[in-house]
Amino acid sequence: MAQKLAIANCKHKMMGVDMMPLTFAIPGELNIIKKVGGNPEVKRHLENLGFVTGTAITVINTIGGNMVVSVRDSRVAISSEMAKKIII
Repeated sequence: MAQKLAIANCKHKMMGVDMMPLTFAIPGELNIIKKVGGNPEVKRHLENLGFVTGTAITVINTIGGNMVVSVRDSRVAISSEMAKKIII
């Protein structure tokens, strides 16, 4: 897992990207949540779903802008608006 994470981080660094919204993640690529934005209510909701800084996250699929992601051994569907608040 650490090797996959290092490879994913290298790809983003080579592209000159340090942080980006989850909406730009490549499906199947392992990423780390660096920040969760939004108002306190939204942040609390996302944290309750497992979207916490430092947690590994993988986009499984995108459907009409919405996303299915794997976070903390669970699959979660989130809207594109929520995904924009999760920075990887």
